[in-house]
Amino acid sequence: MAFWWPIIVLAFAYAICRFLLMLIPPNVPSIDVDASDVLDDGSQAQENSFIYIPPRGRTQQSDRIQCYEPATMKYLGYFPALTPDAVKERVAQARKAQKIWAKSSFKQRRQFLRILLKYIIEHQELICEVSSRDTGKTMVDASLGEIMTTCEKITWLLSEGEKWLKPEYRASGRSMLHKVSKVEFHPLGVIGAIVSWNYPFHNIFNPMLAAVFSGNSVVIKVSEHASWSGCFYFRIIQSALAAVGAPENLVEVITGFAETGEALVSSVDKIIFVGSPGVGKMIMRKAAETLIPVTLELGGKDAFIVCEDVDIPHVAQVAVRAALQSSGQNCAGAERFYVHKDIYTSFVNQVAKIVKSVSAGPPLAGRYDMGAICMQEHSDKLQSLVDDAVDKGAEIVARGSFGHLGEGVDQFFPPTVLTNVDHTMKLMQEEAFGPIMPIMKFSTDEEVVGLANDSRYGLGCAVFSGSKRRAKMIASQIHCGVAAVNDFASTYMCQSLPFGGVKDSGFGRFGGIEGLRACCLVKSVGEDRWWPYIKTKIPKPIQYPVAENGFEFQESLVEALYGLSIWDRLRSLVNVLKIISEQNTVVGSKRND
Repeated sequence: MAFWWPIIVLAFAYAICRFLLMLIPPNVPSIDVDASDVLDDGSQAQENSFIYIPPRGRTQQSDRIQCYEPATMKYLGYFPALTPDAVKERVAQARKAQKIWAKSSFKQRRQFLRILLKYIIEHQELICEVSSRDTGKTMVDASLGEIMTTCEKITWLLSEGEKWLKPEYRASGRSMLHKVSKVEFHPLGVIGAIVSWNYPFHNIFNPMLAAVFSGNSVVIKVSEHASWSGCFYFRIIQSALAAVGAPENLVEVITGFAETGEALVSSVDKIIFVGSPGVGKMIMRKAAETLIPVTLELGGKDAFIVCEDVDIPHVAQVAVRAALQSSGQNCAGAERFYVHKDIYTSFVNQVAKIVKSVSAGPPLAGRYDMGAICMQEHSDKLQSLVDDAVDKGAEIVARGSFGHLGEGVDQFFPPTVLTNVDHTMKLMQEEAFGPIMPIMKFSTDEEVVGLANDSRYGLGCAVFSGSKRRAKMIASQIHCGVAAVNDFASTYMCQSLPFGGVKDSGFGRFGGIEGLRACCLVKSVGEDRWWPYIKTKIPKPIQYPVAENGFEFQESLVEALYGLSIWDRLRSLVNVLKIISEQNTVVGSKRND
C-alpha cells in the first residue's frame, strides 16, 4: 500500500492543478470592427434612406447587387458583381496565403477561434441586428440560428478539432504486422463555398471555420440576397485573422450572380454549396470539368411525426417553432406533419391556438413573433402552394396576424395551418421554405414510415413518442441524413455530428468530424514498424524469374494468413516454409554449378 500512496497523491495534485488552470481565463485580445455604416440609429441622412422597389420577374443581371431590407424595403446600398477574372484573381491570392497558413500551428488557429468567439459573445446584438435587417428574421431567430450554432461550432473545434486532424493509426492486418498504418489529414488548398441567404452569419462562418482550422484558405460567395450582411461579417473575420498574424487574403468573401459562382467552382480545390437542387446539379456539372470534390446541402422536406402517446401541449409548441423558425426559411425546418389519428383533433386544436396568437411584422420593431420573407415574390409561391392544397380538399384551420407592415407588405406571409392534406398536393411534395404547417393523420407506424419516405428529399426528420424505443425504431427507418428523437433539429447543435442528406437533399457532410476531414486530403501512409531490422522482402519463390511452384507458394501463403481454422493456418505455414527451403536449395545448387 505504501507504494500506491505517492501515486494517488500525485494524481490528485495533478487533477487539482488542471482544475485551477481551467479557472484562469485565456489571454484573448479584443478586435475592433467598424460597424458605423450598418447601424440604423436613425441619424442617417434622409437622402440615404429611401425605399427600394426591385423589378419583378426575371431581370437581366447587372454589374451591381442592390441590397435592401425585406421587412421595410429600405435601401441598404450596392456591391459589385465580380467578373470571372476578378474571381480567379481572388482565388490566386487565397492560394498564396494558404501555402503560408498550412504551416501554422494549432495554437495559432485556436487563438483565431477564441478571438472570434469573444467578439461574437460581446457583439451578439449587432450581429443579430445586421442579419435581421438583411433577411427579415427576428432577433430571437437570429440568436438561435446565427449566434448559438456558430458559438457551438467554435467551442467544439477548440476542444476537439486538433484531435481529429492528427494522424489516425489503423490496424495493419495479418500480412503487414511489421508495418505501422496511419491516415494523415493534409489541407486541400483553396476551399470554395457558395452559401445561401437564410442564415448569412452562420452560413459564412460554418465553412470558413472548418476550412481555416484544417489549414486551408477559403473563398466564399455570399448570396445576392444577403450581400450587405455578408460583407460586414467579412470584416470580423479579417480583423481576427490580422490579430493572429495570419496572411492577408486567407479568407475572401465575394459578391455576384451565377457567373461569379461558376468562376469560383472552376478555380478552387473543393466546393461546398448550400442552395437548391437545380443549382446544385449545375455546380456538379461545372465541378466535373476540373474533377474537384463537391459537398451539396440542397434543402429538405422534413417529416415531423407525432405518435399518440405524447405530451400534446409540449410537442405542439416544438412543432410550431419547427415550422415558423426564421419564418419557415430553414433548410432543416419541419415541412410535413404526421399526427396519429387518435390525437389528431387535439393536436390540431392546440397548434391552431398557438399559431393564431403569432403576429408577423418588421422584426426590429421588437413586438412581433415572426419576421419577413426574404426573397422577393416568394410570398406568391407560398400562396400558390396553399391554393393548390385548398383546391384539392385541404382546409385552412388557422392563420396568424399581421402588424403594421408599411412598405414591405408583399414580403410577409401569415403563419398558416392546413388539415385534410395528402401527397397529391404540391405542398406535401415541394420544398415550401415558408411558415406553413400541413398536418396529415396516420394510423400505424408502418404507414407513417412510408409517408415520410415518400419524398424526393431526405435531409432530416423528427419523431415524437412516449416510448423512446418506438421513436428510435421509426426514425431508424426514415431515409434521411439527420434524425431527432423526441426533439427538433437538436442534432445540429451537437457539432460533433455531421450534417447533410440524401436524394435531392444532396450528399457529403459538413459539420462534425466528417465535415472537418472533408476539408482535407486524406492520405494513407504505411511505414516499417521496426526499421531497419525487419522489412519487407520478396520471397524467393515469387522473385523474378518466378519459380515453377510460385503459385503453390502464394496459395499456401493465403491459407496460412487467412484460413478459418488455426490448424489449417499452421499446416499451410509449414508448407510455405517448406517451399521456401526447397527454393533456397535450388538456388544454392545453381550457384555451386
